[in-house]
Amino acid sequence: MIKKILITFSLLYLAAIWLAYPLQYLPVYIPIYVPGYISVLSAITFLMYAWDKRQAKRSSHKKVNRTPERTLQLLALFGGWPGALLAQQLLRHKSQKRRFIIVLWLCILINIGSYFAVGYLWLYEGFNMP
Repeated sequence: MIKKILITFSLLYLAAIWLAYPLQYLPVYIPIYVPGYISVLSAITFLMYAWDKRQAKRSSHKKVNRTPERTLQLLALFGGWPGALLAQQLLRHKSQKRRFIIVLWLCILINIGSYFAVGYLWLYEGFNMP
């Protein structure tokens, strides 16, 4: 149940940012590079999770280089969190480490909170974005 909710949440977020651009449902103008940036970074994050999962399986047999958790968390913080959530649920990677999950959700909250902060500044404080 939770798995389906998290997958749906990630996909709805990606769909919403792409629909917000051409339909302009939001009172804030969204440049085309924003949905593109988030989608590409989400795909990169998903691939990094998949690569790390593959390396984790191989590490039981021999010494391999793994992707540092900090790298995965920074990718999520910079906007790739939909890909991180999808990978975590679909690949079942980093889904049991409580500390990692807490940091991932903090990254998601910071990321979404920054969108609201920029939107507020733009609407109510006269802040102009390029």
